[in-house]
Amino acid sequence: MQPSDVKTLLESRIDDCEFFIQGEGCNFQVIAVGEAFDGLNPVKRQQLIYGALSEEIASGALHAVSIKTYTPAQWEQAPENAQR
Repeated sequence: MQPSDVKTLLESRIDDCEFFIQGEGCNFQVIAVGEAFDGLNPVKRQQLIYGALSEEIASGALHAVSIKTYTPAQWEQAPENAQR
């Protein structure tokens, strides 16, 4: 899989989020920014992303996925955002 494939999958399965994907093969880093994370604890946020990718993880198309999630307000202050 390519980062663009992972991004397309997430965009089709989670509404109102912006995704930044890095990686290659079956190992990816996902940064997700959206109102969907407002009010969710860190575990619930990760479960939302893992749930959207569950088929690909189960099939082995995705093996390792590291996830960082932010609300838009949190993203304004995030160190990763300063790098963009």
